[in-house]
Amino acid sequence: MDITAFYKNIKGKTVAFCGIGGSNLPLVKIFAQKGALVTARDRRDREALGKTADELERMGVRLQLGEDYLKNLEEEIIFRTPGMRYTLPELEQARRRGSAVTSEMELFFDLCPCKIVAVTGSDGKTTTTTIISEMLKASGKTVHLGGNIGNPLLPEVEKIQPDDIAVVELSSFQLISMRRSPDVAVVTNVSPNHLDVHKDMQEYIDAKKNILLHQNAFGRAVLNCDNAITLGFAEEARGDVLMFSRKQRCARGAWLSEDGEIVFTSNGVDTSVMNVSEIKIPGGHNIENYMAAICALWGWVEPETMAKIAAEFSGVEHRSEFVRELDGVRYYNDSIGTTPSRTARGMLSLFDQKIILIAGGYDKKIPFDSFGPVVVDRVKVLVLMGATADKIEASVKAAPQYREGSPEIIRVHSLEEAVNACRKAAVEGDIVALSPACASFDMFPNYETRGEEFKKLVNLL
Repeated sequence: MDITAFYKNIKGKTVAFCGIGGSNLPLVKIFAQKGALVTARDRRDREALGKTADELERMGVRLQLGEDYLKNLEEEIIFRTPGMRYTLPELEQARRRGSAVTSEMELFFDLCPCKIVAVTGSDGKTTTTTIISEMLKASGKTVHLGGNIGNPLLPEVEKIQPDDIAVVELSSFQLISMRRSPDVAVVTNVSPNHLDVHKDMQEYIDAKKNILLHQNAFGRAVLNCDNAITLGFAEEARGDVLMFSRKQRCARGAWLSEDGEIVFTSNGVDTSVMNVSEIKIPGGHNIENYMAAICALWGWVEPETMAKIAAEFSGVEHRSEFVRELDGVRYYNDSIGTTPSRTARGMLSLFDQKIILIAGGYDKKIPFDSFGPVVVDRVKVLVLMGATADKIEASVKAAPQYREGSPEIIRVHSLEEAVNACRKAAVEGDIVALSPACASFDMFPNYETRGEEFKKLVNLL
């Protein structure tokens, strides 16, 4: 069905939006304008919603707010927000009554008229998604960038042309209920994450796998050969499978030569795409992000264009972002470091020296066992805050190579206190980084707010 027919079909239908967050709010307004009978449901009360509540009521939207926001969920079409569990009893009951339970991204996949390139993974998905988007734009394509990266795409679908390309970042929460896959599916890596929401690691893995399970023979799957879980996805791919690896040669895909060349191999032919020295953003994980992007776009974008983007692209905010240098000390904002594996593979792998690290935050029930040894190897002063401070300190002290005072461990109660502690501990030539290895929800609404606050505090020093 095309979007015009869809909007015609929803006129007069009852539609519920559960959660008036980033991806649902623009849809609430559009569906109301198209003649649907819309109820906006949100756990927050009217005071917390502020002007949004007034604006929606003026548009004829019915509000159901507070703790009972999911009560009497009987609308014909129900949109869940990505963070809402697909298996919630209220949603299960609604499905049994015959309601269509969907999400912004599921419907976008149904109605999008152009090719879709989608990226998921525990780490690196936003940077990889952005690199792919930049490469396509540089090759002259009209690109629609969205999904988990922050921009809902369904409101744009009427403007999308068949020759455009949609580039979408997908989280496990979005993928868990999806029954369509993109034309090109990229999985950067899979490691423990979001175990506070998923019932177990297998559910998380299965959600990620959904990105390629519904492809047909003409689909392309791009998988990390160095990650055991993603490598296992290859058995279930129905279309073309391209691998990427920093550790070994790939018979079909992108790999890293001994002299630092990223090489793409297909049908026995090697093509040198770029040298890692040309990549502007630092870190081995970003080499992997570029290899994933090269595989995703091979045959669509010229290698010279790919190399040009690598030399020019300076990265995404809150990811190994240089903030300032003060008294010979460099400060970096890596607030996106929301898991132990992300901080270990990212910020803690970038420099040849030991750094001063601010870590700790909300507890997503992810184990820190393997994080401690990396911290001992790569950190000289560890400044800990938040709900996970005890767990991180325990993992560091349990590391076989840990010695008292190496790293020095400082406990603080706020980000401001952490920045001041780093300033006091740092000497000329040191590197200070916020890369918490945890989510922000115990102190901040999201990692962006945490990163903005860190940059503000550092710039005030």
